Amino acid sequence: MEKFTLGVEEEYMVIDPHTRELKSHDQRIVEIAASGPLKDSVKAEMHQAVVEVGTGVCENTQQAYEEIRFLRKSVSDIARSLDLRIGASGTHPFSHWSQQLITPNPRYDAIVNEMQEAARSNLIFGLHVHVGIKDKNLAIHIMNTVRYFLPHVYALSCNSPFWEGRNTGFKSFRTKVFDKFPRTGLPDYFSDWDDFKNYVNLLIKTGCIDNAKKIWWDVRVHPFFDTIEFRICDVPMRVEESIAIAALFQAIVAKLYKLRQQNMSFILYNRALINENKWRASRYGIDGKLIDFGKQSEVDARSLVLELLDFVDDVVDELGSRPAIQYVHEILKGGTGADRQLAVYKETGKLESVVDYITEQTIAGT
Repeated sequence: MEKFTLGVEEEYMVIDPHTRELKSHDQRIVEIAASGPLKDSVKAEMHQAVVEVGTGVCENTQQAYEEIRFLRKSVSDIARSLDLRIGASGTHPFSHWSQQLITPNPRYDAIVNEMQEAARSNLIFGLHVHVGIKDKNLAIHIMNTVRYFLPHVYALSCNSPFWEGRNTGFKSFRTKVFDKFPRTGLPDYFSDWDDFKNYVNLLIKTGCIDNAKKIWWDVRVHPFFDTIEFRICDVPMRVEESIAIAALFQAIVAKLYKLRQQNMSFILYNRALINENKWRASRYGIDGKLIDFGKQSEVDARSLVLELLDFVDDVVDELGSRPAIQYVHEILKGGTGADRQLAVYKETGKLESVVDYITEQTIAGT
């Protein structure tokens, strides 16, 4: 039986508490973290106003929760010692990407050289969840199937309604920014691991990429780890939201694995159809309607999320993730990060107040 271990990565904004703008930390946060108990859990990103954290391999959601909580608290403490703050939001409400410095690094230099303004403007903050699975062919099967559920979970993570000082009208504008990159979005169908490897090898042979890490799909079978990696979500504002989403991804993988072991499978839907739901999730979050392709009708996104919780319910206790996954009901009740950002803006009329709210919520409960 697979263990379905977890790994969670989060990207944070680095913020000047006086102007509330994004601010370069000149890698000081990473350097200070590396000299202490955090070691290589904290990494630089392409833009100097971004810091990334990652857990180790976690046996369960409780361990993932403890590690992310510790990482948020530790990075926040380091930032404060430098008169900076961290914030968890898919985009900064008003800072402009053109003002931000790129981290000196040959890999980032190559990406900027190739992708130009698409790379320089890619100032976004995501959540990546790894779920452990050793069998690559089975992982490809699950990747094909799990695509259907991605918009449902993505809707719960929506946390980027503002971009460059404007209310975009989207609950998650982050993916609209990332769409400028190649090899993003929902992956195509692959028949097996060899089919996927042939695709990667063709891209390498023809100079499109130098390795498979430059495939940035919403979900991918990781080229170097024994995991399925989910990359579609905005970084959620609160630690409980991140772990609820990680628990949901883990439960979906475990459920699809269980069906496969019983010679059953979930229906495979066309990528073009699933993209319709992704767009709706980006635009409306949990307040819109998604398409139930089985019924061929529009259904409230909240209803489909509840159906998804029912679908995975028989594996949740085996995984020990019921407390984590229960927080999904809190998101449905209290709104996503995007909903709460918009509520603060409606109340105050100030994007600076939205930034203050984000920075407070990022370390709430840590």
